[in-house]
Amino acid sequence: MLNFIYYPVSFILWCWHWVFGHVFGESSGFAWALAVVFLVFTLRAILFKPFVGQVRSMRKMQEFAPELQKIKKKYANDKQRQAQEMQKLQSEHGVNPLGGCLPMLVQIPVFIGLFHVLRSFKPGWGEVYFFDAQGVESFVNAKLFGANLSTFITMPWDDPSQPSLTDFGTSRNAVLYVAIPLMIIASIATHFTARHSVARQTQAAADNPQTAIMNKLTLYIFPLGVLVGGLFFPIAILLYWLSNNAWTLGQQYIVYHRIDREEEAKKVEATAQRSALAPKPGVKPATKPKPGQKPQPQRKPAGTQSAGAQSAGDQPADAADDGKTTPDASGSTPTAKPSTEIPGLSPDRSPSKKQGNKKRR
Repeated sequence: MLNFIYYPVSFILWCWHWVFGHVFGESSGFAWALAVVFLVFTLRAILFKPFVGQVRSMRKMQEFAPELQKIKKKYANDKQRQAQEMQKLQSEHGVNPLGGCLPMLVQIPVFIGLFHVLRSFKPGWGEVYFFDAQGVESFVNAKLFGANLSTFITMPWDDPSQPSLTDFGTSRNAVLYVAIPLMIIASIATHFTARHSVARQTQAAADNPQTAIMNKLTLYIFPLGVLVGGLFFPIAILLYWLSNNAWTLGQQYIVYHRIDREEEAKKVEATAQRSALAPKPGVKPATKPKPGQKPQPQRKPAGTQSAGAQSAGDQPADAADDGKTTPDASGSTPTAKPSTEIPGLSPDRSPSKKQGNKKRR
């Protein structure tokens, strides 16, 4: 039914076993363990670009999280309108919620496929998907520190109806010595991976009740689930889980720092643009005239009069009153002011002597 998953997974595993088998030997437990680890690395490398898109989508959603909360409160009684407004807001910001879930959704069938393929490697079986009978026998006989990769802690000791520790020729103590450290390390790696992701959330997102519940699940419940599930998982699956979390932790560190540098560069560029467009100190910013209004001429600051104006202002009062002109310091003769005297009046505004004599006559 899921052969479209089982065959690609088994093919990648076969390729890496072929590589490491030439180094450590075909039946070496190290060759098979490294094949499982690099199977994870291959799949995660393919999903690297979608993961970057997931991080960017999460960043954008955190930025307009307050707007989403407003929509939820505004349309609390109309779920259909609420969904429409939220979808509209997400499309305006270029966010696709399903795109952020793609890496996680792809890992689920890969985990199921690897689990099924490894559980199919049983003693006495023939071909298993891309592996022939010799490849299956090589995996069954491979031991990692005395434990087979297909064995797990709760595997029965001797049961004719299902594979048992006796069929693999190993002891439970050997399985415990290998599985328990892997379980603990994988659980700790899961916790630190979740902690590193939660630490990147904004305060507004962390205060969301749904987000707070998910944070607790990822920080404590999921690591505990790995620890408990390790009792039933084959050693190869524990290797898969450990290498997957190690890759995720390193990938988060690289991608988050890369995005932080990009955002910091954008902030510096925006600040530089605002500084370039801002008016210089002491200069009044220019205002655009209203429609139909003539632009007002800019006033010169005090103390910046022209030389001619300064010369005219420095003339004596009598020279300005009698209309005479005197050359200024530059040698140019300014225009004489028109006389403001009234006929019959002296400069001191008193009647002249001639007019007084006429009145007496």
